[in-house]
Amino acid sequence: MAYLLLLAIILLLLLGPQFWVQWVMKRYSRQPEENFPGDGGELARHLLDRFSLQSVRVEVTDIGDHYDPGDKAVRLTKEKLEGRSLTAITTAAHEVGHALQDAADEPMFRLRTRLAVFAQYAQKLGSFLLFAAPLLTIVTRAPAPGLITGLAAFLIMGTNVIVQLVTLPVELDASFKKALPLLKSGYLEPKQYLAAKRILRAASLTYLSASLAGLLNFWQWLRVVRR
Repeated sequence: MAYLLLLAIILLLLLGPQFWVQWVMKRYSRQPEENFPGDGGELARHLLDRFSLQSVRVEVTDIGDHYDPGDKAVRLTKEKLEGRSLTAITTAAHEVGHALQDAADEPMFRLRTRLAVFAQYAQKLGSFLLFAAPLLTIVTRAPAPGLITGLAAFLIMGTNVIVQLVTLPVELDASFKKALPLLKSGYLEPKQYLAAKRILRAASLTYLSASLAGLLNFWQWLRVVRR
């Protein structure tokens, strides 16, 4: 019984935020708002120009809304780029918030970007070690094959968990210290503030659930290695 209760709590922690995020995003994307003169892409362009970030492009994407610091581009899915719903407008402002973090060279954003690049190389190395573990064990005469496998697990999943945990405060800052004040400065009506906060909070929880899932996978792999 205790095991089932623990399993239910873990599933709630992992799946709950994901379902809530999807519900919030869909709830406020069903119809356009009458007070929005432009769509999400136009708002993103307007805000970037307002802060003299004309070099940052606004583009459509099919892999999820994000800001690319390497290409200096705010990328929105088609429904957000062309939509005039509260979800579209709020998401556009959130991604512009990341562009503002980048332009200001904020320490946490810079750290997150560098860790993401490091994680890509670390995961490739981890995949190689996992594939070559049997041969490396023979050549190096490692005391236990599990050491190499454990290192591979950390490189593949552990680094990703670290990136996700660092990403969370970066997302919260983009939502509540960048996007929300901007939206309240004349783009939203007071009656829309609460909904905008929910959307921004939902965007941040996406990374929290990813971090929890990553920690669970890493813990399970470590248990296998110890056996």
